[in-house]
Amino acid sequence: MDTLFSVKDLGGGASLSLVLTLATLFAFTAWKSTYKRSKLPPGPFALPFLGNIFQVDSKNPVKSIKKISQTYGPVFTVHFGPKPVVVLCGYEAVKEALVDQADDFSGRGNAPSLDMVTKGYGVVMSNGEQWKQMRRFTLTTLRNFGMGKRSIEERIQEEAYFLVEELQKTKETAFNPSFYFSKAVSNVICSVAFGNRFDYEDKRFISLLQILNENIRILSSTWAQLFNLFPRIMRLLPGPHNTLLRNAKVVKRFVKEYIKEHQETLDPNNLRSFIECFLFKMHQDKQNPSSEFSMKNLVISALDLFGAGTETVSTTLRYGFLIFLKNPEVVEKIHQEIDQVIGQSRPPCMEDRSKMPYTQAVIHEIQRFADVIPLNVPHCVTRDTTFGGYTIPKGTDVIPFLSSVLHDQKMFGCPERFDPNHFLDGNGSLKKNDAFLPFSTGKRICPGAGLAQMELFLFFTTILQNFSLKAARNSDNIDLTPEMSGFVSIPRDYQLHLVSRLN
Repeated sequence: MDTLFSVKDLGGGASLSLVLTLATLFAFTAWKSTYKRSKLPPGPFALPFLGNIFQVDSKNPVKSIKKISQTYGPVFTVHFGPKPVVVLCGYEAVKEALVDQADDFSGRGNAPSLDMVTKGYGVVMSNGEQWKQMRRFTLTTLRNFGMGKRSIEERIQEEAYFLVEELQKTKETAFNPSFYFSKAVSNVICSVAFGNRFDYEDKRFISLLQILNENIRILSSTWAQLFNLFPRIMRLLPGPHNTLLRNAKVVKRFVKEYIKEHQETLDPNNLRSFIECFLFKMHQDKQNPSSEFSMKNLVISALDLFGAGTETVSTTLRYGFLIFLKNPEVVEKIHQEIDQVIGQSRPPCMEDRSKMPYTQAVIHEIQRFADVIPLNVPHCVTRDTTFGGYTIPKGTDVIPFLSSVLHDQKMFGCPERFDPNHFLDGNGSLKKNDAFLPFSTGKRICPGAGLAQMELFLFFTTILQNFSLKAARNSDNIDLTPEMSGFVSIPRDYQLHLVSRLN
């Protein structure tokens, strides 16, 4: 088929001009790239426009970046498409940047696949004064709703009870636990964000969780990686990456419906949810021109809470029980600690945590080993910054590579092996490890880290208080390597077989 326009149509002179123009453009791009690289840390040679596309496997960027770090050390530059990105590997480099030079590295980097959904609003992807106001408000509101206090603990305990009831319905038959965990974890954040939980059979709730699950898989796929590399081109092409935006519109409609309901029933003397607190703040600040409290920020902030508050904890639970199937001796020791500290007559509570060092160490090790957000969400430097003897220009994207921190051999003796002793001292007491940073660190640390830790302790202990595990297959055949490892490390599907421990 003839194309609409080709070089032949231009004639000899025009063809030569076009070739020279393209050659000049590519030469300029290569020079510009080299010029920028001269100020940045060293890294592998980058092709014009394509960057290091052949060195960074879009199916497994985590593995590729670890390999590059073996050559270039803890601080290096890779080009994602035409854009240079500084990568920080290992605990020392990440701590120096995010803690010691916290202000310089506190910007949110560019992630086109996420920006397409958030448009720079909300908590996760915002910058500047907008981010400061959204983050401060979110932290304050979570604290007011009991993050680290008894009220949120009771919400989690209640949800753990509903989850156990649901798991009992499996009647000791094998099942896929993925959506069981997603429903329970999501209900905790829904009770905070929207003011109520959902029945596990609620069709709209199930649909939202399916959408969230689909989006996480897309964000971890080759399609999303290519979109992040070449957003202008990929926007014009069909593919699963376009589903992200369609799915986000569905969830936004759901959030907007809830906002409308809360607007109609808002009582300033009885604020029952994050949405109502935000609406009240909007009313208070309506005459303040510097306020960032707008409807757009409310929608995306609620979306941030729903997405981040569901996926990281539920994925960690999924990974945890897969690890338990591989290591049944770990479950036996947790059962012993539960029986000694809690017994069977009451539900677990946060006061129990300090008396259960082995269980705490196991949960820490699950978080470390699962490495749920391996690449972190990208940062950027807020001004021209000197780091490690290099100059990083303002606005340069930075990846504080969390996987390299959680697998830092200097901080964890055998990082590739699941071993709760990474967090236990010689007396069997819980041992602090500064490189335990599953929620990142510094000014961009996950604002829901405290809530997530409470959920993990109460969900793990409540389930194991009530059930023993029976593997559906030989533990030697259980593969702990992730099915996908991009934006999120996703464990492989498996069947869980629970047997009641209650007499």
